[in-house]
Amino acid sequence: MKQFKPYPEYKDSGVKWLGDVPRHWEVIKGKWLYKKMNRPVKTDDEVITCFRDGMVTLRKNRRLRGFTESIKEIGYQGIKKGDLVIHQMDAFAGAIGVSDSDGKGTPVYSVCQPKIPLNNFYYASVIKEMARSEFILSLAKGIRERSTDFRFDTLASLNLPVPSFDEQNIISRYLKFKTAQIAKFIKAKKRMIELLKEQKQAIINDAVTGKIDVTTGKPYQKYKDSGVKWLGQVPEGWKILSIRRLTNFVKTGGTPKNSSDEHFSPNGFLWFTPGDLGNSTYLKNSERHLSEIGIKDVRIFPENTIYFVGIGATIGKVGICKDKASCNQQINAMTINFRVIDEYFIYSLLSIKHYILKCGKFTTLPIINQEDMKQLKLLVPSQTEQNDIIKFINHQTQSINITISRIEREISLMQEFRSRLISDVVTGKIDVRGIEVPEVSEESTTVDDLNSDDSDESSENEVLDEKNDD
Repeated sequence: MKQFKPYPEYKDSGVKWLGDVPRHWEVIKGKWLYKKMNRPVKTDDEVITCFRDGMVTLRKNRRLRGFTESIKEIGYQGIKKGDLVIHQMDAFAGAIGVSDSDGKGTPVYSVCQPKIPLNNFYYASVIKEMARSEFILSLAKGIRERSTDFRFDTLASLNLPVPSFDEQNIISRYLKFKTAQIAKFIKAKKRMIELLKEQKQAIINDAVTGKIDVTTGKPYQKYKDSGVKWLGQVPEGWKILSIRRLTNFVKTGGTPKNSSDEHFSPNGFLWFTPGDLGNSTYLKNSERHLSEIGIKDVRIFPENTIYFVGIGATIGKVGICKDKASCNQQINAMTINFRVIDEYFIYSLLSIKHYILKCGKFTTLPIINQEDMKQLKLLVPSQTEQNDIIKFINHQTQSINITISRIEREISLMQEFRSRLISDVVTGKIDVRGIEVPEVSEESTTVDDLNSDDSDESSENEVLDEKNDD
């Protein structure tokens, strides 16, 4: 941030999360700045969703899969393009933004309009900074685990920074330009990762389905019909066995019945969710850990259990944990028997995701339950050949993995830079007045650009929220 200059003079804002602000800025309670709207819904209004990345848009613009349509839509309210929208339950996670469309939304949203001339984009950024700094999370214990109840009355009682309206517009214009640049950078980097993963997947598929003999780099001399449509011809000496015959058990995990804070502990027992899988074959840590109380409500799986994501956008992610652990109900857990080597089994599972997506029994979210999982067929060569395949894949994908890790680090650093930049600009720590940037039109920034750095699970919570409201 050395290229940026601070404002000439500062004063104490009296607000802990905000710190010092430029001397000419005011600090005013939210109730004098915004009013909560409660518009009636029109017959042809479509559903708008407030996502955790700050996008507020028609649901169809983002994705349809993963949402449950409300039947009664009790309490739904009208939303206008340009409204400031705050997700009361998910504001702590960044679900705050300016709507890009007219439509209707769940009553869990606070739909706000300014009482005086204000830039809603600026104040969306300010409230998102309150979330990023965990100030919102500190306000109250949530009624839902990992949540708060950030109602409009709470916002109205808080002191907020108030630059002049012209300065709000300058800040907003600058941030739109810079964040659009960063989004395009991240999108390009993520595309590179996708291509590398496709290359890696092709190597795995060819090896575990017998398209090539890894000891020669050429096809096997003799093949036979597998009798399985998606497998086709397979090497003559290979067996075709169901996962049921290769495992000791296939079970799903679970979540503590009452997901309160007492069920979790920072240094507790490993508890995997889909977000913990995918970056490494070996699972060594989980984002969340269970307490002694939480352990009583879930299944405990033994050492060397293999975990497979069985539902959602990240279906097919897989990993193995050398320690005892647990997982939530979105994951199928299994241990293998003597017929197969664990690493070969994992590579085989990675090769069947396309089949699951094509043939899975689902209408909204792709899903494969434990019984369907047991029926899946895998190819099983001799253990000597399995070891050869493992060595081949590890060698062929080593440089790809290194490159992916490097690009992911670049993305992470850019995301950190973006967060710091937004924080410093909206709280007045750096002065962007006088920095000329081109106007960023709404049309020039697509949904894909704004969504280019989402996590795989960025919008699953909207399903839960809207189910609970209706």
